[in-house]
Amino acid sequence: MKLKQYILAALLPGALALNAGDRDVLRSPMPERWTYDSAMEQQLPGDDLWWRWFDDPVLDSLVSMAENANFDVLAAGHRMEAARRAMQEARAGYFPVIAVQGGYSRQRAHGISFNNYDLQATASWQIDLFGKVTASARKAKSQYKVSRAEWVGTMVSMAGQLATNYIQLRVWQAELDVARRHIERQDTVAGIANSRFECGLASKIDVEQARSILYSTRASVPQLETSVHTAISAIALLLGVYPSDIQPMLERERPLPPHIMPVSAGVPAQLLRRRPDVAAAEYNLAAAAAALGIAKKDFLPTLTIEGSVGVSSDGHGKFFSDHNLAYSVGPTLSWTIFDGMARSARVASAREEMEALTDTYNYTVMNAFNEVDNALYSYTNALRTVKEYEAARDASAEFYRLSIDLYTKGLSDFTNVANAQIDLLNYSNSVITARGEALSALVSLYEALGGGFGLPD
Repeated sequence: MKLKQYILAALLPGALALNAGDRDVLRSPMPERWTYDSAMEQQLPGDDLWWRWFDDPVLDSLVSMAENANFDVLAAGHRMEAARRAMQEARAGYFPVIAVQGGYSRQRAHGISFNNYDLQATASWQIDLFGKVTASARKAKSQYKVSRAEWVGTMVSMAGQLATNYIQLRVWQAELDVARRHIERQDTVAGIANSRFECGLASKIDVEQARSILYSTRASVPQLETSVHTAISAIALLLGVYPSDIQPMLERERPLPPHIMPVSAGVPAQLLRRRPDVAAAEYNLAAAAAALGIAKKDFLPTLTIEGSVGVSSDGHGKFFSDHNLAYSVGPTLSWTIFDGMARSARVASAREEMEALTDTYNYTVMNAFNEVDNALYSYTNALRTVKEYEAARDASAEFYRLSIDLYTKGLSDFTNVANAQIDLLNYSNSVITARGEALSALVSLYEALGGGFGLPD
């Protein structure tokens, strides 16, 4: 059995009709679980609001604001509403079409003037004898579900982008705070070197080396401030506002959210089916199956019941009389016998379209699996990176303390102090960057799992 049939049987029950014998033997070739570090054996949030696990009320507020103001979300909502209306239009095929027509004319003949009035009502009702209307309604419903899934996908993407930009903002603000604190320390060290120089205990080289490190750190501050402003602007765009509107709530520095979060992958088939792109691909495939059914039903006859009733004046003011009343009612059976193989071509085209969407569906599922698998590995290794950089930072902090102590006592030259300053600054920034990357990897994981938003009604 082909791989695409395996995946369809596991993740697309009911979208396509399979033979009873095939349904008994189909199974999913997917692994039962993803492989990841045993230290991550915790419970993964389901369809809850995953960003609340970061325990950051500012981020919660930003996501709530974006839900009602993000332009991509608003556009997706309008497309979903348009699809819902199209579904209602398709369902209208179950009901008769009733129309009313009226007319008036003033005529003169043989020297006599008179008025003519006409009033007529017509009705037409296509009987869903072979299920063509039902198939059309089913197709429209599947297309509406596609639009719902795309709306959810837009929401998931919006939340992911917003969380990523917010985390990057906090990373740059944390690096800015580190730079300012190290500037104070480096200014103190430069003062120590200058005092020793004035006392004849150190050379001018120590003073200039200390100052060069200080000025270099100061030079990073404007760059970091620019990065902070850029991040706020990116967040503002996602919220559909101007940066000045959210500056007060974001310019105040806050610590990075915790980078160690509950993560467990569970069973792939259960998690992947909640992804909006997988759901959309499933509904697209169901719509294609319905379209194939519609094309096949074009070979069958169409039964329509038509009727009309009308009255007209006789020119003498009499309107409602048996003589002026006319009506008709009766069924009409239409059946196309030959159309130059056009219907056969439509069936073949619909079948190929369904096959193409089947391949698209299977690619979407496999791509989803790979994205989650890669995100899990990225997050796992990001945690390892944070741990190693924290150890390096702690070691460099001790090296800095010892080098300052020895230099002050005249037991070591300034080179050790300079190296310790640079290392401590670099490793402090590396810890912040690594934590930010771990948080971004975690956001990517949640985004890959498609959680956070359920399908709307």
